[in-house]
Amino acid sequence: MADHSKKPPAGTEKKANRRGAARLAAVQALYQMDIAGAGINDIFAEFESHWLGNEVEGDTYLPAEAAFFRDVVSGVVRDQKMLDPLIDEALSKGWPLKRIEAILRAVLRAGAYELQHRKDVPGRVVVSEYVDVANAFVDREETGMVNAVLDQIGRQFRGDEFGRG
Repeated sequence: MADHSKKPPAGTEKKANRRGAARLAAVQALYQMDIAGAGINDIFAEFESHWLGNEVEGDTYLPAEAAFFRDVVSGVVRDQKMLDPLIDEALSKGWPLKRIEAILRAVLRAGAYELQHRKDVPGRVVVSEYVDVANAFVDREETGMVNAVLDQIGRQFRGDEFGRG
């Protein structure tokens, strides 16, 4: 009988997968904070003890890079007053951020934060990752909006990367 308690061999769990899981968890945490008004310390405690790398309601969540999760969530909370006007500007006229679904607000805020502050991650990767996160919650039309808005914000913060291609 195989021993399933062993961890996978070193190197098989890619950093990108842990970051992707951290992004998904960060968006869920930001959504919960927006909807329920939960505080950041409560969110960190709940997600780190119950969600990250555990099974919840029958779904197993990938181990997430906890430091990355914390950085994105705390960065969005810290910079939200600066991020929201940027996102509003990038949205189609007549659709202010406050009219966008809460889950999409969380995706856009996290993506905008990462584009501005996480220069260690290529901008196009950030956009692609958050489009994938949005895809878990909404339909294709809305993921297209996420792509367009984050691409526009990426051009503001990382014109050198987005100017090509």
